[in-house]
Amino acid sequence: MKFAHLGDCHLGGWRHPELKELNFKSFQIAVEKCIKEKVEFVLIAGDLFDSPYPSIEILKETFREFRKLKESGIPVFLIAGSHDYSVSGKTFLEVLEKSGFCTNVAIHEERNDSLILIPTLFKNVAIYGYPGKKSALEVEDIEKIKLQDAPGLFKILMLHTAIRDAVGNLPIKAVDERYLPKVDYLALGHLHIHYQRENRIYSGPIFPNTLSELEELKGGSFYIFNNGQIKREDIAIKKILSINFEAKNAFNATEEILALLEKEEPKDKIIILKLFGVLEKGKITDIDFLKIESYLKKRGAFFFLKSTSKLFFPESEFKLDVIDSSNLETEIIKNFEQTNPSKFNYFIPDIMKSLQSERKEDEKSSVFEERLLSEMRRILKL
Repeated sequence: MKFAHLGDCHLGGWRHPELKELNFKSFQIAVEKCIKEKVEFVLIAGDLFDSPYPSIEILKETFREFRKLKESGIPVFLIAGSHDYSVSGKTFLEVLEKSGFCTNVAIHEERNDSLILIPTLFKNVAIYGYPGKKSALEVEDIEKIKLQDAPGLFKILMLHTAIRDAVGNLPIKAVDERYLPKVDYLALGHLHIHYQRENRIYSGPIFPNTLSELEELKGGSFYIFNNGQIKREDIAIKKILSINFEAKNAFNATEEILALLEKEEPKDKIIILKLFGVLEKGKITDIDFLKIESYLKKRGAFFFLKSTSKLFFPESEFKLDVIDSSNLETEIIKNFEQTNPSKFNYFIPDIMKSLQSERKEDEKSSVFEERLLSEMRRILKL
C-alpha cells in the first residue's frame, strides 16, 4: 500500500503575490511527486484552501491540479479544516467533490451521545474523518467519536485538530490522543509542525503561512506511506535568509542595516529582517524600508519581509490621573483632547466605536479590513 498525506495547503492564503505563487507552486510540486511515486491515493487533512470562499483564480488552478491526479487514476480523500470549514456547510470543497475530483470522508451519525464515524471504503482501506472547526470547537466532538467497524481493513483516521502530545503544556484546547479510536494511521492536520510519533503524523503545511513559519520551517512538507515505511517529503523552493538587527537609533538604522546586508548573499532568497530592542531615538517610520527593499532587489533577492514586533519604545511619560473611573475610555479621550487640542477631535468617539467591530463568521480578513476602512471614510467624510 502506498499513499500520500497532505494538509494545511492554505491555497490563496498569502496576500503577497510572490508568496501566494510560491504557496501554490509547492502544492503543484506535491501533486507531481504523488503522480511520479504512483501513490494509490492522496489524503488531505483539512485547510486545502485558506478560506471557505477562495478566489476564482485559485479555484481554477486547484481544479487543474486535481484533474492531473484524476487522469493519473489517483483518488483524493479529504476533510475540511478550520479555514475551509463553514458552519453553513457550503464550501468549495463540495464543488470539488461534485465535480468528481475528490471525496469528503467526514461522514458520521449521532447515536447515544456518541459520534459514529462511517468509513469510506477504497480497496482494502477504511478511511474515517472528522472536520476541523473554528475556535477548536471540534475538540469536544472528537472526544465522543467511535468508528463503525470495518473488520480486516487498514484503518485511517483523518482529523484536523490539536492533540495533547504535540502541544505539550501550551494552554490550548487539545485532544488526548490516548483516548482516540485505535487505527493503523492517524492523518493529522492543523498544527504547522514536523511531528511523527508511531502512527500519528502531522503533515505540516505545504508552504509556511507566516513570517515565523518561513524562518522556522524553511519550506513545506507532506508524507508518503509506503508499505509501512513513513517518509517526510520536504518542499523548499526558495532559501530563507534571516537577519536580526538591534535598533536603537532610527536615524542611523537604515545605513547600518544596509552595511549588514552587504556581508550577505541575498540572490534568489526570501529575506527576513527582524528588528528588536528599544528604539531610543526616532520612530519606526524614520527607517527607510523602501530603500532597503530596493537595495535587496538590485542584488537579486526574491522577496523582502520585515518584522518590528520585538521593537519597543522607552516607557511613556504620559500618566492618567483618573484610574478608578467607571468609564475609563471616556476619561482617556477627554485627557487626550485637553492635552492635544484639535478641530478633528470630535471624530474620536465614532472612530473608537467603529474600531470595536469584530470580524464576522466566515468573513475574509481582506473583506473585514475593507469594511472598517469604508466605515472610517464615512466617519471622516472622505
